[in-house]
Amino acid sequence: MPRFPQKYAELVQRLRVPVGFVLLASFAVLANPSLESILASLPIIFLGLAIRAWAAGHLEKNLTLADSGPYAYTRNPLYLGSFIVALGFAAGGASVTLALIFTAAFLGIYLPVMEREEDHLLKIFPAFKDYAARVPLLWPRLESQGSRSFSLTVYLKNEEYKAALGVLIGLAVLGGKLYWRIR
Repeated sequence: MPRFPQKYAELVQRLRVPVGFVLLASFAVLANPSLESILASLPIIFLGLAIRAWAAGHLEKNLTLADSGPYAYTRNPLYLGSFIVALGFAAGGASVTLALIFTAAFLGIYLPVMEREEDHLLKIFPAFKDYAARVPLLWPRLESQGSRSFSLTVYLKNEEYKAALGVLIGLAVLGGKLYWRIR
């Protein structure tokens, strides 16, 4: 993975939440949904949300190295799930422009964030180096080596239900735009 300048990585890590609000505003403005586009987007959105939920049930931040469940296929399943959700919303909004904006934002923000997080994980988990050598950064590999099972308690502790609430809000925006368009 390319090394990003430290100052840039620090800046985007701090700005990723405010940038999310800018992306939400661009979504609200640029989405041009139809009933068909919304229905077609639902499997994509729910796939991304399911990946995030699955990952949250395996992640005990800073306590153990997550290497089971989706972490056996990719080192960053939460980000992968978020990216899939974003592309699903771009599809629901019937907007190639949104897909390009979401992709550019993801690459410009989350690649440096992943780099910083990996530096942190290397410091607290000596086994991370071996794990990173066998599991890809983002795009999943097909075979798994994990053994831990999903934990609802860990999922709830990670407050991943907030992502589901965000999906509901996004779907409400699409539904509202569709309603006002066909009215």
